[in-house]
Amino acid sequence: MSRYRGAMDPSSTPHSAPPPAPSDRSRIPPFQVMRITDAIARRRAAGHDVVSLCAGEPSARPVPGSLQPAGYTGPLGTAPLREAIAGHYRGWYGVAVDPASVAVTTGSSGAFQLVFLAAFNPGDRVALASPGYPAYRNILTALGVQVIELQTGPETRYQPTPALLDAAEVEFGALRGLVIASPANPTGTMLGRDELTDLVSWCGARGVRLISDEIYHGITFGDPADPDRRGVSARALDPGAIVINSFSKYWGMTGWRLGWALLPEDLIAPMEALASNFALSPPAPAQEMALTAFTPETYAERDAIVADFARARQLILDAERDLDWGVAAPADGAFYYYSDLGPQLERFGSATGYAAELLERADVAVVPGLDFDPVAGDRAVRLSYAAGEPAIVEALERILRFQRR
Repeated sequence: MSRYRGAMDPSSTPHSAPPPAPSDRSRIPPFQVMRITDAIARRRAAGHDVVSLCAGEPSARPVPGSLQPAGYTGPLGTAPLREAIAGHYRGWYGVAVDPASVAVTTGSSGAFQLVFLAAFNPGDRVALASPGYPAYRNILTALGVQVIELQTGPETRYQPTPALLDAAEVEFGALRGLVIASPANPTGTMLGRDELTDLVSWCGARGVRLISDEIYHGITFGDPADPDRRGVSARALDPGAIVINSFSKYWGMTGWRLGWALLPEDLIAPMEALASNFALSPPAPAQEMALTAFTPETYAERDAIVADFARARQLILDAERDLDWGVAAPADGAFYYYSDLGPQLERFGSATGYAAELLERADVAVVPGLDFDPVAGDRAVRLSYAAGEPAIVEALERILRFQRR
């Protein structure tokens, strides 16, 4: 008889200890947008004609050509793609970027994880605007970083300001980082050159790392003659700023899971070490596909899609009176409309209740704002017009019929 039989025979261990509890760092809220996306899929499978204004996912997506067999690449991406991204900054912003400072990542989500790990220690304080993209808060929280949420509103165009940062330091102590987004999710608001310069100066004077999410650059609706019409890159104002972007939004490559970060020199080696252990390399087929993103033909194709977003946006703006909602954020860019529900709250009680009934009774999916603002978000909803003009026409008709019942 084996002397190990007792350890292998379940009958010899009548009392077993429960498994350890899940980690504290995993106790973060799920991203409700993805839950709603799952509910949409179930309704469509059941035969419902659902119009989704939920996810920030362009309906017009590039079609891959013949991809080559792929193996691992370098942990920060292929040299040709890093060079092409650097060329993109020369072309759009007139900014010289060393390709060695470009880190290609598994989506912008991968960039945020690696950048936050490289830049911050547990207990550091990092500020960000609320309402804002929930993954910033949740990734930082999972990493043990103290998130300082700056409550913004119409008076600051839903963007952080030096005054808000000063007040945060008085209340919570010195900050180590600031995350900004322009255009922002969910509000679509943008920081002009002067406002961004003020934030860059504030961070520079205090040694605070500035992380600029520029994933929606190019999806903007300002004056075509404005040299900053595509957005102002923080890298144009501060070579030490960390810039994060992705092929998901302007280029419509959501499922390819490919993004990048522009890094200051002191974070290049830490990012490479982290990336080589966490993901080994970004997906090689996606990198090959992404090399086609920076041609004149592709820019022209994507700008035509942005023009469709502009028409869809205008339909919503024209319908504001009929919708009879409350105060909306200025939709400067991205493809989102974020608005307080105003009088509709008296009828439905909350944005969560409104969104649930709208999906159930009208087959239109919108996102309640609680994901983006844990304090006041259940008064607001976010509409994504990434699906384009026809989807918005149909959705608005259904919403107005729903509210008239």
